[in-house]
Order: sequence, then structure tokens, then C-alpha cells
Amino acid sequence: MSPTTLKNRKDRPPKRKIPRRPRQKRIPPLKNPQHQRLQRVPRSPARNPVTAKSGLARAQRIFERLNEHYPDAKCALDFKNPLQLLIATILSAQSTDKMVNTVTPALFRKYRSAQDFAVALPADLEKQIHSCGFFRSKARSIQGTSRILVEKHKGKVPDTMDALLELPGVARKTANVVLGVAFAKAEGVVVDTHVQRLSRRLNFSQQTQPEKIERDLMDLFPKKQWILLPHLLIHHGRALCHARKPECLKCPIEDLCTSDEKVLA
Repeated sequence: MSPTTLKNRKDRPPKRKIPRRPRQKRIPPLKNPQHQRLQRVPRSPARNPVTAKSGLARAQRIFERLNEHYPDAKCALDFKNPLQLLIATILSAQSTDKMVNTVTPALFRKYRSAQDFAVALPADLEKQIHSCGFFRSKARSIQGTSRILVEKHKGKVPDTMDALLELPGVARKTANVVLGVAFAKAEGVVVDTHVQRLSRRLNFSQQTQPEKIERDLMDLFPKKQWILLPHLLIHHGRALCHARKPECLKCPIEDLCTSDEKVLA
């Protein structure tokens, strides 16, 4: 058979297929165990590095000096009973104690009980508290709180943290004010704008959230000082330790303050 005939035939032998080698998976290089041992894992910082022996002693000296400098430090809101204190504290949100004290005398003459606040016309109540700002939301909080007091507590202000936190417009700051001032119960520390600012300047806390600042202050000071401490800080913040230009030359604790915001000129 000629080569030409073999080429044209359909039954010519198939081409031999060469099998391909399977592709191997790339294995990443092993890490050097010795290198791993040399890497330092960063430690999480302590929640409040101030709570060491030196920090506790310094905090006590600051408390004692402020207590000597402001012997009459107390709650600046005017009230005659726990209900009035609760209403005044709700009104003080985003306002000043001085402004609240100009509003509450006429307010408390018109509304003498939780029942009176609960059944008041919203428009009349809003008109009474208009000067305190956010009067609509505060009026709703006051009426909602008053209705719960009437329905669950016989018109009386409860003296427990859990019961107070169930009231509209009441958070830990308001609850701590009522418990500490009206009932002399130390369940926590009041943290307002002055306490936040001074806690940072005096290195009592590095936190920014009020709840975490409160926990740091509770760790730093004994429970018997929790009620008076915020009043001392608030008085000092209003009198000398101002937000923009503190009067450090007149400050009774200037030598104990390590703030970068000192003004000594």
C-alpha cells in the first residue's frame, strides 16, 4: 500500500496523546516560629490607668481641697420635694440651672402634684416651660413621667435606680441627681458637662461617654463621696475652671493639675 493511500484512509492510527501533569497547588511558605516569638502582641490598655495608688491618693487630695474651698457646694436647682427635683432636673437638660430656677416657681405653684402634671393641657404646660428650650419634648416627658408615677407609684417618686430609669426623659444623670439629693442614696455619680470637662482635665478619666466616665469616678472615689463629688466639680467648673479660659492662678488645686490646658499668664 502506498503512503498516499494510507494518508487518505480514515482508519489511519490516532495520534498519541501525552497526558498532562496535574497542576500542583501552591503551598504558602511556613512562617518562622522564631519570628512569631519575636512579634509582640499589643496589650489592651487599662480601662482607667489612673486607679493606681498614686492616682487614688492624688484624687483624695483634690477632693479635700475642693471641699475646703467650696464648703457650701450643693445642688443648684431649687426644689421642696422629690417630685419638684425630678421635674426641675428634666427641665435642666440642654439648659442652665439658673434658667430653670426662674421657671419653676410659677410652674410649681400651678402644678402641685404628679396628678396635676398628668392631666395638664399640653399647650399650657409648654407655655410654662418655654424658656427652658425643647419645651415640647420636655412637656411630653414630664406628662409621661407623671402618669407613670400616678399609675404605678401612687404619685410618689420612686427611690430606686431601676424604677427611675423606666420614666420618660430620665437617664442615669437625672436618676443619680434624684437619688443622691432627694433620698441621700449613692447609686452612682452625676456626670454633666462640667464633670466631663474636669474629669478629663484632672485626669480622672480618659473616656468620653458619660456612663464610662461615671464608672471611672466610682472606681476612683469611695462610695461615701459619690454624692458630693459632682457638686464640688460643678462649682469649681463654674467658678474657676471655665471651658475656654480657666483661671488657674486662682485655682486651689493648680499644683495637683497636670492638664495641658493650663493658663498661668
